[in-house]
Amino acid sequence: MKMFRKAALQVGASALLAFMAWNAYLAVNHLKQMQKIAALTLESSMIQADISGVLKDLTDMETGQRGYLLTGDPSYLQPYTDAKGRIGTDFAGLRAGLANRAERERSLASQLASLANSKQAEMERSIGLRQQGYRHRAFKLVDSNEGMEYMDRARGLLSSLSVTETSSFARFDRESKASLSKALAETIVANSCLLVLTACLFGLIRYHAQVLEQETAQSRQELAVRDLQLEKLMSALSNQARSKTSAIEVNARLLLQNYGGFLPRQGHEYAEQIQEASEQMERLRQDLVGSPGSNGDERAA
Repeated sequence: MKMFRKAALQVGASALLAFMAWNAYLAVNHLKQMQKIAALTLESSMIQADISGVLKDLTDMETGQRGYLLTGDPSYLQPYTDAKGRIGTDFAGLRAGLANRAERERSLASQLASLANSKQAEMERSIGLRQQGYRHRAFKLVDSNEGMEYMDRARGLLSSLSVTETSSFARFDRESKASLSKALAETIVANSCLLVLTACLFGLIRYHAQVLEQETAQSRQELAVRDLQLEKLMSALSNQARSKTSAIEVNARLLLQNYGGFLPRQGHEYAEQIQEASEQMERLRQDLVGSPGSNGDERAA
């Protein structure tokens, strides 16, 4: 039973450590998943911003072109000039954002860049004609609707890219919510298992401690009984030894008193040695049993 309790404690401790490691793994895994989804969501938002930026650049360039063609005032070219300086950077950001996207989106971006270049070339031709004083030829170029076709197709491509990224953003948002819900559910399950296992292990430890206390108390009781039995045995042996040594001492003393004059010198010495040895044995017995009595008291007894 004792071995079973120890084995149960070892298994419980190992299971507790395993659950703690599993809980930590789940937390780290969910954190990485959330970071990944957050990065994809941010990337989609940046792509949407680049799409809006490219559309704004083209619109500003067209606005500056038309204003200048109508008025001939160079100040109306300021939106065109500013947008022309930005559009290269916005296209670079858009291409970088779409680098990890599907081939279709990258193809749309390439078509958009080609249309933007064609639109920009058309606007530069019309602006150049206006600057040279060919107002009628510049308006004729605009009336050909070449630039409008470029712009309509560019808007269509930008709209397709925007719809695709909106769909991706919505998908990332759903994945984020699903991952969060899954993480919450798994965390609740893992922590519940961890709590139950901890409670069971605590109860087992407490039970083991109580059993050990009971066993210790029982061992102390058994030891006390054995000490009492040993004390009785030692007392009996001590009394027996006392009676024997007393008898030897008395006989040796009587031998010396009554027949000392008849004994040869060597016999007299032997009798004295026997008496002295019995006295030493009595003192040794008293030391062992802790008897407070003296030799004189023992003899008197």
